[in-house]
Amino acid sequence: MSTEIKVPVLGESVTEATVANWLKAVGDTIELDEPIVELETDKVTLEVNASVAGVLTEILVETDEDVEVGAVLGTIGEASGVKPVAKAEDTKPAVSEAIASTDDEIALSPAVLKLINDNKLDASKIKGSGKNGLILKGDVLEHMESTKSAPAAAATSTPASVAGVPERSEERVKMTRLRSKIADRLKEAQNTAAMLTTFNEVDMTNIMELRNQYKDQFLKRHDTKLGFMSFFAKACVQALKDFPAVNAEIDDGYIVYKNYYDIGIAVGTGNGLVVPVLRDAEHKSFADIEAEIVDLGTRARAGKLGLKELTGGTFTITNGGVFGSLLSTPILNPPQSGILGMHKIEQRPIALNGEVVIRPMMYLAMSYDHRIIDGSEAVSFLVRVKDAIEDPQRLLLDI
Repeated sequence: MSTEIKVPVLGESVTEATVANWLKAVGDTIELDEPIVELETDKVTLEVNASVAGVLTEILVETDEDVEVGAVLGTIGEASGVKPVAKAEDTKPAVSEAIASTDDEIALSPAVLKLINDNKLDASKIKGSGKNGLILKGDVLEHMESTKSAPAAAATSTPASVAGVPERSEERVKMTRLRSKIADRLKEAQNTAAMLTTFNEVDMTNIMELRNQYKDQFLKRHDTKLGFMSFFAKACVQALKDFPAVNAEIDDGYIVYKNYYDIGIAVGTGNGLVVPVLRDAEHKSFADIEAEIVDLGTRARAGKLGLKELTGGTFTITNGGVFGSLLSTPILNPPQSGILGMHKIEQRPIALNGEVVIRPMMYLAMSYDHRIIDGSEAVSFLVRVKDAIEDPQRLLLDI
């Protein structure tokens, strides 16, 4: 008896995924709840675990192929008495002969068989890179490319190489579902919102002195480092309370004002930018915020975030300064109406009390949707954040 491996429910509004990576090959023994395959959605990468123990007997969907919720990815057979490969008995003669002429059985999934048959290839001439010589879809594509390019390479000369000029090459890589969704959402923000950006700068002297004074005690007491992000998150919450339109969104002709403050914290990963959400930031302490940001960032870079952590934010903070950005215009994270951009801290001369002094300065940028937020509100919001950072005692006194 075999058990189907199906695409699980992926979350609200998510109906499709891409097979990112098979963690097991045909013939591998699988334990109950063991991860079998990774799926990539437009929000997260998730693992599909085995609902039964047994042997992976069939892979029906290859890496990089798109699937819908409920689609069958493969099958798990009983651990005893199950042949560990998918036979190619019903294929075209060329393939059947290739299998018959080899000492060991060649494992071919239906998707690989179709690709071989459609292109009239000889399976015995394709080198498999999978476990026990399993032929994967990528092996077939690589074989097709090499056989296509080999005659052309032999027939043409290479004057560029002879002349000592480096050869020019290109690599065509399919966009990941996450990267594609990021592109769509950024374009959506530009097409839908009346987006403007206002700028200011903040003197980081006081907050840096406060952090240096208490960072060791903070770490000892709370077992987490005191960074700048908790100050900015607290400052934004205060400012959002004063200017509720910045914490609102437009929905079908209505303005929806949020009376809670779920702050998205943008995190750069190897697969693109994701924005995990710090829930109920208004009720969290500095230590709670710092610890949760570290946790969300770590799991984001490891691809271990769930859908719940990536949806429902009311405002976003992004810190391009960690990458060295001096100034930028952040793009809105729909359907949110505001986003704060932090940047690198740089020693600059400023005029203070009639004198020129050197201070650690940071440029702040706030992009906003002018359909819902007036220019005066946006400017005042940013000034409110600036005042709280320059005089952090305001954060403790809520003034």
